[in-house]
Amino acid sequence: MAILILGLVIFLGVHSLRIVAEPTRDRLLARFGENRFKGICSVLSLVGLMLIIYGYGAARMTTVPLYAPPPGLGHLALLLVPVAFVLVASAYLPTGRIKTAVRHPMVLGVGLWALGHLLANGTVADAVLFGSFLVWAVLDYASAVRRPVPVSAGRAPSLRGDLLAVVVGLGLAAAFILWLHRWFFGVAPIA
Repeated sequence: MAILILGLVIFLGVHSLRIVAEPTRDRLLARFGENRFKGICSVLSLVGLMLIIYGYGAARMTTVPLYAPPPGLGHLALLLVPVAFVLVASAYLPTGRIKTAVRHPMVLGVGLWALGHLLANGTVADAVLFGSFLVWAVLDYASAVRRPVPVSAGRAPSLRGDLLAVVVGLGLAAAFILWLHRWFFGVAPIA
């Protein structure tokens, strides 16, 4: 469990600079320059992610049940997670109304993904992993919506961006639910 927690501290710590220490983040950006700063953050994030993956895998082998989720919550997770995939897709595709309305679709998507997994899984390792991501998403979203919206020089939101987000997001969600989740994690969301 210690490796999982270390990975979460590193990964979520890097992704929390704007929440807890924006002046420090700004000083680091000025000191290293944007590319080096992003490179350092990327390396630290990758190290944290690898520790999370290894630590969660190890923790799953020895973890104890914390609660027994009712079967209906697993079904709710199967609704939340595809919505999360659509939100995350909208963050990286051409701007549509989803991205404009939500403002921070990646963060909201991560929050829904974490909530869905907390509803469907009840071990200590699950609570640590998905609970950490859910708390981070809530704090980051609250922090992000308080910041001024940057003036966009791009085009107005398009229906194309929304359609792409829905098609890509639901396509990836279906692939994960039906095949990839079992292949990557050894657990089939749909038995």
